[in-house]
Amino acid sequence: MKIEKFEDIKSWKKARELVKLIYGITKDGMFSKDFGLRDQIQRASVSIMSNIAEGFDSGTQKSFINFLNYSYRSTSEVQSLLYVASDLNYITQEQFVDLYNRSKEIKKLIGGFIQYLATTTN
Repeated sequence: MKIEKFEDIKSWKKARELVKLIYGITKDGMFSKDFGLRDQIQRASVSIMSNIAEGFDSGTQKSFINFLNYSYRSTSEVQSLLYVASDLNYITQEQFVDLYNRSKEIKKLIGGFIQYLATTTN
């Protein structure tokens, strides 16, 4: 499949799903009242998909790879914040495992995309 717009990128689609889930778990209970953690995990999750989109339109392959690296690191940030949410009992173990595994899949997709772009020419 040819990628013609950022919405065609699988990692962007998966990141969009993750954002929806993160916003869902942070809107209720104690998580909703922990403004710092709530806002940070929301921003980090949005950053994943935003950097993919911004990188796609950045103009050069090198720049796109840089944005994908930012996206990859934002995914790591989400994973770390999921530990905090779990440790504070804001999310269940089941929610933690699901969201963590989704973020692992996103990192795998982004990492593969970076490798692909790094070995192809513009």
